[in-house]
Amino acid sequence: MSLQASSQSIGMQKCTDEETFYMHCRAAYLTVFRSSLASITSKHQLCRVLQQAGRNPSQATLNKHWTPSTTKLNFDDFCEIVKNERPTEAHELMRAFRKMDINGDGYISHSELHIVLTSRGEKMAAKEVDAIFSLADTNKDGKLDYAEFCRLMESTAEQCQIAALERLEADAKLKRQNFGNELDSPPKSLASTAVTVPQPPHKTEPDITLKKDSRSSSRPSSARSRRSSLSNAITMAASNTKSIKLAEPTSIQDWHHTCMKGSFFLEEDGGITSLQYRLTVPQTATVYLTIRPLNLSQRLEKPSSWMSVDTAVFLVSGKDTKEDSTLVCFTESRNKEKCCWKGEMSAGTYCLLPFTTGCRLRKRTRKSVTKPVTLVNRTDTGELDLTRDFRGVLSDIFEVIDLDGNGLLSLEEYNFFELRTSGENCDEEAWAVCKENFDTRKNQLSRQGFMELNLMEASERGGDPTDLWVTLEAMGYNRNLEMVEACPFLIDVYCEEGQCTLQPVSLESGHRILNTALQRSITARSEVKALRGQENILVYTYRGEHRISTVIANKTNQKVTVHVNNEQSKNCSSSRGMSVFAVEVPARTKMVCQHVLPINEHQEWTYSCVESIIPCQ
Repeated sequence: MSLQASSQSIGMQKCTDEETFYMHCRAAYLTVFRSSLASITSKHQLCRVLQQAGRNPSQATLNKHWTPSTTKLNFDDFCEIVKNERPTEAHELMRAFRKMDINGDGYISHSELHIVLTSRGEKMAAKEVDAIFSLADTNKDGKLDYAEFCRLMESTAEQCQIAALERLEADAKLKRQNFGNELDSPPKSLASTAVTVPQPPHKTEPDITLKKDSRSSSRPSSARSRRSSLSNAITMAASNTKSIKLAEPTSIQDWHHTCMKGSFFLEEDGGITSLQYRLTVPQTATVYLTIRPLNLSQRLEKPSSWMSVDTAVFLVSGKDTKEDSTLVCFTESRNKEKCCWKGEMSAGTYCLLPFTTGCRLRKRTRKSVTKPVTLVNRTDTGELDLTRDFRGVLSDIFEVIDLDGNGLLSLEEYNFFELRTSGENCDEEAWAVCKENFDTRKNQLSRQGFMELNLMEASERGGDPTDLWVTLEAMGYNRNLEMVEACPFLIDVYCEEGQCTLQPVSLESGHRILNTALQRSITARSEVKALRGQENILVYTYRGEHRISTVIANKTNQKVTVHVNNEQSKNCSSSRGMSVFAVEVPARTKMVCQHVLPINEHQEWTYSCVESIIPCQ
């Protein structure tokens, strides 16, 4: 019986390809772990669970996903790895075996297999080769019928998956454990739809309704879980981009103004990195603060694809520790495409922390490259040159890293670019050499000089674009030269009295002060409810003008796991990228649970969430 037929026999006839993928991932995961809430804690475990998913990971593949700094991977990480690693196909194994089959008779001797596996590629020990051959040589004639061996391997892999799927469907207790860091119904609306950045107003997206899977409920089914649940439903009106909740000061042209650019960068683990800034206010004054995505498109009718990414700024005073920091304000009002705040600020120095929820800036399924993109070519005289498309991208990158917008790169600005792309800094001596060889003005690198610098790097490598691609990917570009994993932004600060100064300080991901400020902004302005029967487990729900955010507070002395179900939400995108997930909250701590935005903000949207305690097994 085929794997597809078996899947149908256990009630999966209506599954989409994506649903089937997540079901198979979960089944593979549960052959190694008791629950999908469990984490992979070693390279050996990663290898085992990938093999159960039909992959045959090499040491190079394992090292890529399990680096020296890796301590654990969760189910979400596993699914992403499976997506990116192709399964081992029978015809590929056949092709490899035929290369070993010297006389072409369809058989491989023990000695032939021993020579290949112990001397080429990732070399195996002799004992390992003997063990493989012993299992494969069923009639003990000293020869391996590799066609039959490939069929046996393929059949065994299918049977393992079939058995896991059947067990997954039949075992109700196991099924209750399986709604960990993944979807019971895969991310059909909250993930795949929300990943696509909403189009400009004249192109509306269909209303997405998250429907509950009729096959089985994603909620914990025990009586204890039902008694310890909390349901929350909020309907939000469609947004009007022409409406202004916080008007710009009428005399703003007379205020002192400073501005600074930056960018959000999406990391491999889904985290978001951004520059942090220091704002100095010389005297007590009224301040008007805004942040918005930075449009790099030269065509008015087609703005940059990231213009719908949500942006905000948090202002924090105090020392560089979360215990000493104080949340001063955050931008929560909208003025067209800007997110803004207006109020009085005392003289002093503040941390200015840009923020985006991650609802609209997140990992996408990588598009295939239909036509290879060329970065470097040769002129008629045989000299290397940058292609027109690559020059256009470099010009946009220059625009992003020119933080103060003066058309030149200072050493400080260039070093933020170097830190992002190579992890290193350019010292004064290297900068002096740079100024001697490339176009500079006022001791700063011009746009033309930046082009010359990249051309020199390409020339030093004989036109090999490998390092250039590393730079582009670090700046958020894909292989089609599209910026898909970054969102440039512009911060403007207007001060009615005195000139404020804004200075970039560091490039960080998951800044602890930002996380604390975010929690405090939610808990200070939200409705708080306790889970039914769990007075020490609180859920804070913040309802802003354009987003909903929740924080879970665990006041008990032990860790709790909270199951979160958004399946009844409509036209919603969660920062978790899924409609059903679980959150582990350590004892006596608070944790941001999720942020939710509308997929199409020009339509009404409904946030409907059920939080419940997962009973300890």
